[in-house]
Amino acid sequence: MTATETPTPEQDIASGVDNEIFSANQRKPIGKTGLLLAGLCVLYTAFHIGVMNLYPLETWTYRLLHVGGGLAIGFLLFSSMTFDAVDGPQRTGRLALLAPGFALILLALGQVLLFWLTAAGIDQAASATAARFTFGVPLLVGTGWVLLIGWFMPEPRRAKIDMADIALALAAVAVTLYIIYHAPLLRLRAGTGLAKEADMFAALVGVILILELTRRMAGLALVIIAGIFVIYSFVGPWLPGILYHRGYTMTRFFTYVFTDQGILGPTTAISSTYIILFVAFAAFLQASRVGEYFVNFAFAAAGDRRGGPAKVAVFGSGLMGMINGTSAGNVVATGSLTIPLMKKVGYKPQTAAAVEAAASSGGQILPPIMGAGAFIMSEITGIAYNDIVIAAIIPALLYFASVFFNVDLAAQKYDMKGLPRDQLPKFAKLARQVYLFIPIIILIAALFMGYSVIRAGTLAMAAAAVVSWLTPYPMGAKAILFALEISTKMVLQLVAVCAAAGIIVGVIALTGLGTRFSSLLLGLADNNQVLALFFAMIVSIVLGMGMPTTAAYAVAASVIAPGLIQMGIETLTAHFFIFYFAVMSAITPPVALAAYAGAAIAQSDPMKTSVESFKMGLAAFVVPFMFFSSPELLMQGEVLDIIHVVIGALIGVYLLSSAVQGWFFGNLNMVLRLVLSLAAMSMIDSGYLTDAIGVGAAVLVWAIQTKVIKPGSVARGSD
Repeated sequence: MTATETPTPEQDIASGVDNEIFSANQRKPIGKTGLLLAGLCVLYTAFHIGVMNLYPLETWTYRLLHVGGGLAIGFLLFSSMTFDAVDGPQRTGRLALLAPGFALILLALGQVLLFWLTAAGIDQAASATAARFTFGVPLLVGTGWVLLIGWFMPEPRRAKIDMADIALALAAVAVTLYIIYHAPLLRLRAGTGLAKEADMFAALVGVILILELTRRMAGLALVIIAGIFVIYSFVGPWLPGILYHRGYTMTRFFTYVFTDQGILGPTTAISSTYIILFVAFAAFLQASRVGEYFVNFAFAAAGDRRGGPAKVAVFGSGLMGMINGTSAGNVVATGSLTIPLMKKVGYKPQTAAAVEAAASSGGQILPPIMGAGAFIMSEITGIAYNDIVIAAIIPALLYFASVFFNVDLAAQKYDMKGLPRDQLPKFAKLARQVYLFIPIIILIAALFMGYSVIRAGTLAMAAAAVVSWLTPYPMGAKAILFALEISTKMVLQLVAVCAAAGIIVGVIALTGLGTRFSSLLLGLADNNQVLALFFAMIVSIVLGMGMPTTAAYAVAASVIAPGLIQMGIETLTAHFFIFYFAVMSAITPPVALAAYAGAAIAQSDPMKTSVESFKMGLAAFVVPFMFFSSPELLMQGEVLDIIHVVIGALIGVYLLSSAVQGWFFGNLNMVLRLVLSLAAMSMIDSGYLTDAIGVGAAVLVWAIQTKVIKPGSVARGSD
C-alpha cells in the first residue's frame, strides 16, 4: 500500500512509509558489491556502539576513525553528481584518465602503511623530505585529479561504484591512518612552527575530502561558508577593522584545524557519540516498525478531527524529529505519509508541506533529546543535561501549541474535515499495544535516573528490538543488521556537516574572530540587551541557512554567545536563544531546507512553502524573547510565577496564530489582524498590566466580530 491509497481498518495507515534511505546521488549497488557496502555500513555503526559501551578507545583515535570511516563509506555510497532517471552508458577512456590519480593515491597509502610496518617516523630531515614526495604531494595531486574527473566525467550508473570514489575512499583511509599514527606528536606540534610538511598535506587533503562529501550530501551552502572562513585565515593581514589578523602559513593553519580545536573538536565529539547513538535508535524504531506505531496511534486518536492529518503530523513528526536530529531528513521520512493525507482533506500543497516542515523542525527543540541539541548544549556550556531538559519543556510546549493552533484555525477557516473513521486504524486495537511506547519511556526514565546518555540510548535501542517481538514484525538478526545499515546511511550527512562546522569553529578559535565579533556586538548594542539579542537572532538565522541544526548552533554559539554572556545575559538563556534561531533557520526564507524538502513531496512552490512554514513557526521567533524577559519560561522562579507566565504566553501564542491565519471566532480583516498581533506582542512581557492590555484587545476584537460585523457577512475561507 502506498501513502496515497485508502487504508482499510485492518491495515496500518503508516505501512506505506518507505524504509529505504534515498538520495538523488545515492548508489544502489547490487550483488556482492551491494553486500560489501551494506557490511561496511553495519560495521561502522556497530563499531561506534561497541566502543561507546564495551571497549573505549583513546579520544583522538576514536574521532579520527569516526570521521575517516564516514568519509570512506560516504564516497562509496554517494556519487559526485546526481543520477538521471535511467542509468547512462559507461564513458569510454574514463578509466585511463583516472589511472594516474589512482596510482598517486595508492603510492601515498603505501607510504603510510610503510610508516606503520617499519615504525618509521618523519621527524628526521631526510625522511621528512622523502615523505613530501612519497606521501604528501602524491596524495594531494592524486586527490585533486580524481576529484576533477568525478566532477566533469561522473559515473552515470547507480548500480556501479565509481573507481574515482574508490580512490577518494582510499585517500580518506590514508589521511586517517597517517594522523592516527602521528597523533601523539601531532598534538604537540599542530599549529606551531614544529609542524611538519607531511602533517600539512594530510590535514589539507582531509579538509578537501570533508568539504567534498559535505557538498555531495548537504549542498553547497555550508561548503561556501567554510571556504570563506578558510580563505579568511590567509587574507587577514589585508582586511580592515575587527577582521584583521596577522595571517597564518598553510602548515600552521591546516595542522591546527585538524585537531580538537577544530575538526576533531566539539562538533565531531557530538556526532561520534550522541548523534550516531540516537540516529541508530531512530533506525531501530524504523526497522522494527515500532516507529510506525507512533504515527498509527496519532491517526487513531486524532485522524478524524478537523484537519486531523495535520494534527497527526504535529505530533508524529515532532516526536520523530526529536530523535533523528535533522529537520529536512525527518520531513522526508514522515512527510511521505502525512503530506498526501493533509492534501486529501483539503490543505493546500504548500500548507501541507509547511505544517510538516514546522513540526519536524520543532522536534529539534523537544525534550528530552532535542535532536541531540540538549547534549550539545551541555557539552558547550557545562550545564547539567537535566537542567537543560527541564528548561526546554515550556518553550517546546509553546512552540507546538502554536503550530497546533495554526493547524486548527486553518481547518476552521477552510472547513476541513478529518479522515473518515473507517479509513483509520482502530484506536482500541492500538491502545492494547501501548507497550510499544516502552523504548521512549525507558530512554526518558534512564536519563532522569542518572544513567549516562550513552547507556540510556543503548537501553532504549535494545528495548525497541525486544518489544518488536510482541508484534507481527519481530526483529531478528536480519532486521538488526538492516537497522545498523540504515543508521549509517542516515548519519553520514551529519558526520560530514559536523566536521565541516569544525573547520569554521577552528578558524574562529585560531583567529580570535569570536572574541572580536563579541566586542563589536557589544559596541553596536551599546549595552542594550534587547538590541544585542536582535543582532544575535539575525546572525544565528543567517549562519543556520543551509546548515543542519547541530552545525548551525555550534558555529553560532562560538561567534555570538560570549558577547551575550558578557552583557550579563544568563548562560542558559543566551545559548537557548541562539539554539532556537539556529533550529528555525530550517523554515526561514530564502534558504529553508526543511520547507524545501516538504515542497518536493507536496509538489508545491518551494518559496511559497518556505513563507508558509515561516508563518506556521512564527511563535518560535517570539518565544526566545519571551524567555529572555520572563526567565520563568525556563523553569526559573516560583511555581505561581511560572504558571502565570505560561498561561499568559499560551494566550499570546493563540492570538498570534489567529492573526497569522486570519481567523478568530470568524474571519478577520487586516485591521483586526493587526490589533490581534499587537495584543499578542504585549504578552511577551510577563507583567499583569501588559497581560491585561493583550487580553483586553482580544476581547475587543471578539466583540467587534460578534456585535458589529454581522455573522456570515464575510465568506468562510476568504483572505
